[in-house]
Amino acid sequence: MTTLAIDLGGTNFRAGLVDGQSVEPHLLGRWPAPASRDDFRARIETLMAQHRADSLGVCIPGLARGTVCAWTPNLPFLDGVDLRAMFPGIRVALGNDAQLALLAEAAAGAAQDARNAILLAIGTGIGSAVLADARILRGEGGAAASFGWACADPSDPGDDAHGWLERSASGTALDRIAASLGLADGPALIAGARAGDKEALAALERPAAALATTLAGAVALTGSPLVVFAGGVVEGLDVLEPLVLPVLSRQLPPHLRSVRLAPARFGTRAALVGAGLAAGGHPAWVEDQ
Repeated sequence: MTTLAIDLGGTNFRAGLVDGQSVEPHLLGRWPAPASRDDFRARIETLMAQHRADSLGVCIPGLARGTVCAWTPNLPFLDGVDLRAMFPGIRVALGNDAQLALLAEAAAGAAQDARNAILLAIGTGIGSAVLADARILRGEGGAAASFGWACADPSDPGDDAHGWLERSASGTALDRIAASLGLADGPALIAGARAGDKEALAALERPAAALATTLAGAVALTGSPLVVFAGGVVEGLDVLEPLVLPVLSRQLPPHLRSVRLAPARFGTRAALVGAGLAAGGHPAWVEDQ
């Protein structure tokens, strides 16, 4: 079986080919994201024909229900599109980017020795996924693990576009905190804390506590002994981990306090790897009919 793997983002379209027993796709190229439904279909049909692929795995930055793109806010022309109907006769797997990233980490990455794990992809926003008893948790309509909406502040009025945790501890939130200190962005804030800047380190305590407090609920709910960090913020895990772990441990029962934090192995390639694995029928990916 030859699988075409697609990582479709709001900005970029990446494609890779999986042939035989390999886990990581051979990268075919990276292009701007398609501008229309017809453009999307034409690109995939061309790549499928060129490489004689007989299965297709697609990752989207949104909600996937079975093979239907239910909600893709940055690519609204795909909303409601059933890829199985668009590409008849082809085995199709479709998934959310965080879920497929965790599939990659579970198969051959940071979570390969775990049956239960949580993945947090912290960048502009916060994406998440859960590995439960060696299966990627999809949830009702594919909506499981929308962790950016977790909240530890009962007085928060809520927001239609961004959850409390996303507003408190995402890369965007760190950029905002950095700007209040006269720093360029979140990475500069983390670099300052790493260099011993007490003001920068103190500024990170609040978002780290928000992350740890909400994460404690997720760890307690799932029993996960491992949290895998992906996304841009993973570059600052060495600074954030000492701030997160004490708060996380304090909010957990004794039998869960050995929870580990680990960086993702595949980095920005994870979703593409996961798309190929899902289309290839990896046992951790259960078909959502």
